[in-house]
Amino acid sequence: NTKLRDFYPSLEALCEDMQADQKEITDKLKMIDYEYDKDRNQFV
Repeated sequence: NTKLRDFYPSLEALCEDMQADQKEITDKLKMIDYEYDKDRNQFV
């Protein structure tokens, strides 16, 4: 969350830079009740 919020304009940009699968990240965090909030640019 900190890296996303402080260094990237969006989740898409973070995933592209880190070569990570956005769906995999969002699915895993959803399992522990976290969802991406685009306006805050963080998982809440």
